[in-house]
Parts: sequence; structure tokens; C-alpha cells
Amino acid sequence: MSDLIRRDPRAEWIARNRLHPLHVALQKVESSWMGPNGVLRKNPHAVGFTGPNGLKRIDRSGTQQGGSQKRSTASAVVQLPLHVIEQPAFYIAVVPDMVGGRLSAHDKDLLGLAHKLAGSDGAVVAVIFGEHKESAFDCNGVDRLLQFADDAFDGYAPEARVLALGALERQLSPRHWLLPDSRTGGGELGRRLAAKLGERPATRVWQVADGIASGRAGAGREDLVQSAPRLILAAVECAEPVSETRHEVRPLALSEALVSHLPRIQYLGAVAVDPAQIPMAEAEFILSGGNGVKDWTLFHQAAAALGATEGASRVAVDDGFMGRERQVGASGIWVTARVYVAVGISGAIQHLQGIGACDKVVAINLDPTCDMIKRADLSVIGESAAILQALIERVAAHRQGGARDAA
Repeated sequence: MSDLIRRDPRAEWIARNRLHPLHVALQKVESSWMGPNGVLRKNPHAVGFTGPNGLKRIDRSGTQQGGSQKRSTASAVVQLPLHVIEQPAFYIAVVPDMVGGRLSAHDKDLLGLAHKLAGSDGAVVAVIFGEHKESAFDCNGVDRLLQFADDAFDGYAPEARVLALGALERQLSPRHWLLPDSRTGGGELGRRLAAKLGERPATRVWQVADGIASGRAGAGREDLVQSAPRLILAAVECAEPVSETRHEVRPLALSEALVSHLPRIQYLGAVAVDPAQIPMAEAEFILSGGNGVKDWTLFHQAAAALGATEGASRVAVDDGFMGRERQVGASGIWVTARVYVAVGISGAIQHLQGIGACDKVVAINLDPTCDMIKRADLSVIGESAAILQALIERVAAHRQGGARDAA
């Protein structure tokens, strides 16, 4: 028998085709290698890699679930070390947007930046207004939690919130104030707080290192570098979220009573907006259909029942089921929705690029091995028509129950 090594053209083709179910199994992942200077390099993305805190990383990417293969070893549940600051030398105050009562990806980046500025001696104080649904403050770097649950802070109430933050300023004198430079409230509140405190804020900050803040300027074409001020309005991805420590989230209370005031702004509630009129790039809830949708009338009914903005994959647009302005992906529109529901979309690389900034992705598909299922935070395996019909019925029953309770 010849000793020549024979090539396998089919295996090489599968290794190049990332949509093939066996693509992951044929990828060679190097866990360590010798660098050009004789230093042993390690791949932090390899399964079983041990982090700087001595914790073994767990693969949650889903790449080990491709095709018919199973995980070779079960992931061990790791208890993160508890980070406790009894007597902080200083405080870093963070005011997250908490859209929908939960921490957004922008908020988590902001808390990561606060944890970086606090170091080992400072404590991160998160200030939230109203009720919340968040249960992971401890895993996102919050050492102290101050909650204002009064009705005066509900809705659009920037004046009341600035007064409350002013009281916290007098009590703790934080070394830094961090707010998200967003259109969901953080940008305006941060600028109002800056006027209240007489501080000149750094806006659109994407990096803070060694006391230097770098922010976008000139319509994003250049950077403005300055000494990090007390008040920072940070952009998305300003820092890595906290991932290797668990914090105590100790409740904090104000030592002084808030002074009642006569608001000059009257909040009349949210204005009802037709989801179809919301631009795709600004939509927070998107129901997107692909080649797996067979009943488009039912799809439109589901979008109307859920109050979602409609989107589509390139295949659905090319087939004429949706307009070109509804195409999601690198060749269409990049979206930043809080919830993105993909119905019958396999997950081409261009589509996955377009939804990369979405907070939560829900996939409805018949193929459990497709790339969209691997990307999704929640997956539903089944026929799209039956699932959409069940969603419409559940929404109708929920609204009828709410109407009866109100009566």
C-alpha cells in the first residue's frame, strides 16, 4: 500500500462551507502554539481555556453542537468568586437606561467600564428609577444598588431624576459619573446632570485608559482625546462587560429626604406608533421572515398582533414577499433591536452580521442545526405557521384577560 497521504476533496469542501452541518467538526482549533519570540501563546476561545482568575471558560457559542455531534464533555457549573468592598475608597456612579426594566448590552458595557475605573478599592453604584426585572446585577459588576421606586420618577421625568442624582452627589461625591450616550434617555439625562453639577462632560466616549478618555467627534470621522472628566457619556462597546466576578449588590439608601418640586414637564404617556412606520434601524422589536415562511398572510397577522416591525431576509425580498427597505443584513439594513425574532431564516453570514447588535434573538426554524439556531438566545424548533398561529392566540388571550382584570 502506498504511503502517500490522499486528499479528501469532500472534507475540504465541508471545511470551507460554514453552512454545512459538519463544518465545525472539521475545523482544527489550536489551543496553544509557540510564538515568534519563544513565548507560548494560548487561544482564549478554545474549550477548556483557563482565564486570568483561574476559572475554566465554558463554551456557550454553540459551535460544539453543530451537526449530529454531541459535546464530548459536560460543562461544569462554575461559581464565580464574590467581589466584596466593605469600605470603598471612592465610588463610581452608573445610571443605566434599563429599557424595559432590564440591563441592555449598552448598560453592561457601561458597568464594565465602571468596574475598570473602580479597580480593587472603589465600588460601583448603580442608580435605577422605577421597578425593574433584572436578576443579574451581581454578574454585571454592581457593588451598591440605589433604587428610586417613587411614582414621580415614572415615565419621562428628567427634572425629578436630576434632583435625585444631585442628592446622591452630595452624599457620596462619586469620582466619576457614567451614563450611556443613548437616545433612550441616558444622553439627555447626562447632559442635564452636567449642567446641574457644573461639569463639562465627555460625550460619545468609546475608551477610557490611563486617565485619558477618547470620544467620537466630527460626525464620527475623528477622535477627541482629553483627560477623563468626572462625568462621562459612553458609547456602545466602551469596555468589556464584567464576566469573571460576582458582586454583592448591597442596597444603598439616601441619607437625606428628597425635596418635592413642581415639575415644569407634564408626562402624558407614550404615543402610539404604527410599527410599520418605524425605520428598521430604529425598531426595538422586529419580526423577520425568511425562506421558511410559507403563509405570509399569517406572518403579517402575527406582526400586527405582536406590535412588531416587519423585516425579511434577502431570499424573501428577492422572491418579492417583502420590499427592499425591509431587508435585514450586511447587504440590507443593520438593525439594533432589543428583540429580534427570525422566522424560517437559516442564518447566512450577511444576515448574522446585520443582527450582530441585537440584544435578544429568537429563532423559529425546522432545522436545529442551522446557524440562526446557534446564534439565537432562544430557539423554537417547529413549523412556522403553527408557531405563529399559537403566538397570535396567546396574545389575544393575554389581552382579553387584561381587559377583564381592568373591568
